[in-house]
Amino acid sequence: MPPVTTSANITFHPCFLRFDAASVSFSGKMVALIATYVLSRVVHHLLKPFSQPYMTSDLAIGLILASLPHARDSFTSLFSITLENIVDFGMISYAFVLGLEMDPYVIFKSPTRHAMVAYAGTVSTFVAACAITPWLHYLRNSSIITFTLSLSISLSGSGSHILTRLMTYLKVGKSDIGKLSIGAGVHSDMITMFSVVLSFVFFPLQETANFREGIKTSVQIGAALMLQTLLAAKISPVFMNWINQSNPEGKPLKGSHLVLSMAFMTVLCSLAPWMGYNSCLSAFMGGLFLPSEGRISKWTISRINNLLSTLFYPLFFFWVGLRVDISSFAVGNIGTWVRLFCLILIATIGKVGGTLICGLTLGYHRPELVAVGLLLTAKGHFHVYFAVDALRQGKIDVTTCISMVILIFLSVIHTPFVVKHIIERARKRVPVQRMTLRWLDPSSELRILLCLHGTHNLESGISLMEISRGKPAPGLFVHVTDMIELTEKIASTLVPGEGVDNMTITDNSVTEMRDEITRAFQTHINENVDGGIMLSRMLVLSTFNSMPHDISVLAEDLMVSLILLPFHKRVKAAGTLDEGHPGFRHVNRKLLRNAPCSIGILVDRGFGFTERLSTSSVSKVAVIFIGGKDDQEALAYAGRVVWHPGVELTVIRFLVDKNSEHAPRRVNNRASVAEQEEEMKLDDECFAEFYEKYVAGGNVAYMEKHLANSSETYTNLMSIEGQYSLIIVGRAGRVNTVLTQGLNDWQQCPELGPVGDVLSGSNSASGTSILIIQLHNIKGQLDGLSDEFSIM
Repeated sequence: MPPVTTSANITFHPCFLRFDAASVSFSGKMVALIATYVLSRVVHHLLKPFSQPYMTSDLAIGLILASLPHARDSFTSLFSITLENIVDFGMISYAFVLGLEMDPYVIFKSPTRHAMVAYAGTVSTFVAACAITPWLHYLRNSSIITFTLSLSISLSGSGSHILTRLMTYLKVGKSDIGKLSIGAGVHSDMITMFSVVLSFVFFPLQETANFREGIKTSVQIGAALMLQTLLAAKISPVFMNWINQSNPEGKPLKGSHLVLSMAFMTVLCSLAPWMGYNSCLSAFMGGLFLPSEGRISKWTISRINNLLSTLFYPLFFFWVGLRVDISSFAVGNIGTWVRLFCLILIATIGKVGGTLICGLTLGYHRPELVAVGLLLTAKGHFHVYFAVDALRQGKIDVTTCISMVILIFLSVIHTPFVVKHIIERARKRVPVQRMTLRWLDPSSELRILLCLHGTHNLESGISLMEISRGKPAPGLFVHVTDMIELTEKIASTLVPGEGVDNMTITDNSVTEMRDEITRAFQTHINENVDGGIMLSRMLVLSTFNSMPHDISVLAEDLMVSLILLPFHKRVKAAGTLDEGHPGFRHVNRKLLRNAPCSIGILVDRGFGFTERLSTSSVSKVAVIFIGGKDDQEALAYAGRVVWHPGVELTVIRFLVDKNSEHAPRRVNNRASVAEQEEEMKLDDECFAEFYEKYVAGGNVAYMEKHLANSSETYTNLMSIEGQYSLIIVGRAGRVNTVLTQGLNDWQQCPELGPVGDVLSGSNSASGTSILIIQLHNIKGQLDGLSDEFSIM
């Protein structure tokens, strides 16, 4: 073709014009794909308050963007073929991992309650679908038997990976209803997938000339699939065990073994497709009978799942949008909506009805069974792919495919709301026990987990135990716990003790330290004429990463109301604090977030005055009350301190002086006026109760300071330092921050809160120890509900 000359005497060659058009088309594709990834993540972030899974945002964005004319026009037939190949390979990987995460041998065992519920819901939905769908004219160019079976199986299934991740994310996976839903979902998913596998053997996609040819094709495919399954079940365990033994945990995987394992899995999953079987279902069967345990299998699952969730799923749903074309949906046809609502009713009533009937015979409660049935209606990525593939094969029309995609979309959207309803019902039915000092039964003894780093915490630990005892009856139960880091040196000295999980430390330095601490505490209790203290010795031996969890578990088992921890910094000879131990700081921070009860941290500057804690001498202790839940807990602790005859307690209340000319005109406070008024009401009630009990009777001195802003708060905090042996403060938890706003701008240790950080400044050498107390934080436990709640 000759060059083209314009009126401006500029010549273009046609090949450059074609290159320029291709560049524009490629840029349009890239913009569409990048927008799909970005917008799906943005929408998922916006939907986080509703706890929606990634599938919701990915599906919505994929359908919307792919329906735009500019996006559709930029994808030519050649690129669409490439995109389809990528999607097919991605779904093959998805099906392989789905099978690898399942255990096929549970089918041959006596059915558990999870399996019974799954089978009941699946069978009832399948029967309802088989009875109703043939009369609704969904099919296009397909056998009515094949289509009815395929649609019924699809409606009967569950998206187990969607359900599992959602239940885990919402922290109900450990509850009885969570375990039942997850177990039933996995069983339902495996049974329906296995049914699809068999149906593709007897009803292959390839058209056959006659019945005899069809039988021959089915026998060939079935034999290939059987051979593949036998190799996966019998040969692969031997091969995978050899790979796992050659690559033990803690050592890098050998590259040659990794390549060999991937090649083995690929060849294994390719046997049946060579005979014309579906590649996706062949991959599922290969993964289903491969060993799921072992380093290679876990590595494969984690890598493929990460790749799918990060890159593939947004691309997959964009391809779905290109295929279904929402503009082709017959919105104006009343039959379209009738068929859509029938699909929704079949999937919902079938699952709920079967689950309800089976669950009632097993003794479960009706409302929870309805919730489980609704959760089991959730579908996954494979169901979307199954519907679109039927459209691609010409078995159904676009309207029917879109109806199925809408059904799957709705089945995923409602699951978080069902889970939240479960949590609300559980919170009403299951009693919430807050392990705090404020809500402690007066007739019950106080249980404290007193943690020590070593013998340098002896004096302060004994003093804390002494002033915490309160009245002689019901008394105090102190679990003195040694926090010891598990090092290689100590690990080498461990020997099995009595019991299966018990170990005994033979390291001399550790045993001598523990014996010295035990003798010191026991001697003090024996010489304490007032009594009222019971002692037990505990040990937490673990790495710093696992130590917070071990302490939390120990606190739960012992049912303590307060954990007392040493600060990670120690006092130096000059009276100031050193740089501290980062490992113990990590432990304190993690416990402040996740402790199962109230918690206190002692900044020790010489709080070892046990000799003076007697009736013959007095030590001055102060508690500062500004307001908020942590200050209320600190005041409750002070209510025990006041009973010690060797303590002179002073309560210092900081109040806001609203009429001062130095009061801030504007406070950057996220809390509403109603929340501030509610906190002030609770503060006044808590303080009034304390005042009537102790201050009015003259047992406690009272001091009141009217302050305008945080600057005056800082000045007053500095002025009282050095006047008391111990100052008790609340960590934070304040809605009204007028008197503390800005104190944390230069915090050295945020874990101590604004007031605690000011009083415990590293450069101070006042000799005043600080006890920072935090109320039991129940946010990490479903707002007071244990992760392992039981309501079934």
